[in-house]
Amino acid sequence: MQIKKFIKEQSENKIMQPTKYNGLTTLKTLPESIISTLNERIGDEYTAYYFYRNAANWCKDKNYKKATQFFESEAAGELEHSKGLQDYLTQWNTIPTIPQVETTQDFESLVDIINKAYILEYNLLMKYSKDQQSFLGVHPATFNFIQKYVDIQNGEISEYSDFVNALNLIDHNDKFQVLYFEQNYF
Repeated sequence: MQIKKFIKEQSENKIMQPTKYNGLTTLKTLPESIISTLNERIGDEYTAYYFYRNAANWCKDKNYKKATQFFESEAAGELEHSKGLQDYLTQWNTIPTIPQVETTQDFESLVDIINKAYILEYNLLMKYSKDQQSFLGVHPATFNFIQKYVDIQNGEISEYSDFVNALNLIDHNDKFQVLYFEQNYF
């Protein structure tokens, strides 16, 4: 009974006026600008995945065992982020488009990986933050959804900031100091 009352009130207030096609309600979807932006973020998450996958491979080759495990975990997390974006789009009756991304990355050192990872995560934070602001007036539900990704990126920035700060305490050219760093921070 309460559901019928709610639907009647919504209909009378013109909050929701469903359109019908062949007797079925036409499903709503997201505005094209949001779909396009979320598809771009899917590409960014895959770019991050491949970055971390390459970092794990590089670390494994150099025998940085703890860093290898860390970057493998980071890569898996990026796939989860991409999946979350794709799930959100499909919940809104949209098929995600997975853009083509760069799959290879070259590294000079563990320090190089950390510096590049910080930049990658910071840029992604800025993109999600900008996206969230643009979604507020257009689609408040998506504004709320993206907050999770802003929070994730804030955590990533904090983690990589700690790594960079710790690296400032050692001589990057001394392999034993870099190994000590890897053993203590990963």
